[in-house]
Amino acid sequence: MNRGVWVGRRQVLIASLAIALPCRAFAQDFPARPVRIVVPFAPGGGNDVFARHLAASMSEVLKQQVIVENRAGAGGTIGSDIVAKAKPDGYTLLLGHTGTLAINPSLYPRLPYDAKNAFVAVGPLASAPLVLVVPSASRIGSVADLIAAAKAAPGKLTFASSGSGTGGHLAGKLLEQAVGLSLVHVPYRGTAPALNDLVGGQVDMMFSVIPPAMPQVEGGRLRALAVTGARRSERLPQVPTVAEGGIPNYESTLAYGLVAPNGTPPEVLKTLADAMSASLASTKLREAFRQEGADPMTGSAKEFESLMEAESRKYGNLIREAGIKVE
Repeated sequence: MNRGVWVGRRQVLIASLAIALPCRAFAQDFPARPVRIVVPFAPGGGNDVFARHLAASMSEVLKQQVIVENRAGAGGTIGSDIVAKAKPDGYTLLLGHTGTLAINPSLYPRLPYDAKNAFVAVGPLASAPLVLVVPSASRIGSVADLIAAAKAAPGKLTFASSGSGTGGHLAGKLLEQAVGLSLVHVPYRGTAPALNDLVGGQVDMMFSVIPPAMPQVEGGRLRALAVTGARRSERLPQVPTVAEGGIPNYESTLAYGLVAPNGTPPEVLKTLADAMSASLASTKLREAFRQEGADPMTGSAKEFESLMEAESRKYGNLIREAGIKVE
């Protein structure tokens, strides 16, 4: 071999090793400082609660502080954008879910980041169904009653949601699509005011996240007709699924997971994924999730990415067919 060519190749090899070795050392030392989980919603909601339970457990596993930072706004896109543009070193993560990862790319046509390529999954966290509730004074006592009432008076029954494009809104649209109903959507600025008006009889029904609806159900002010998951909720074991209520294959759940900026080193992702798995094996964490009406999820990062891709197709089609838009 020509000596000049060989020397040139050796210099390239040395340069490559000089780059690779610090990266490998960095990955082996990870985490050397606190890890940040960005929640793209205000404190107190499901995303925030799940993130704080996970952060506390992962802190113990990693022997390093894991902190939660709320960066709310624009349906979760502000916080998501922060993580999408963060340094891909594993120190800035996103608590993502079906809304931010699968729905928003179709709901917001001009996101400030490349939704398809911005993130890489660390792993799945939890899956939470919604609960379909009506006022206790309502004559609707089951999903079958609801379908009959809606068909008898098209465009008359109203359903509340915490806002346009939210999980509750799309769950109602899925119901319309599945049965051929015509319902009137009434969006609110949050779950609490929507539930208050539902209790007062200003609206006919709502697909709500489970925890805030539970006090009203247990207090007898609301009646739970069904849950939207593939199986019954442990918080409401006596309440059937929508599918059991007469709409086969109906399912509308929110899946939660941890994602990192694309380009995060594989070794760092593995460290984080292992810490998540160890945390999810904790009886304390699993029980905390179940109290929030959620089921802990198992599976790989690739499986979570595949789930989000399938959910993106499902809700993207629904958003286009229903002409759903946000202001």
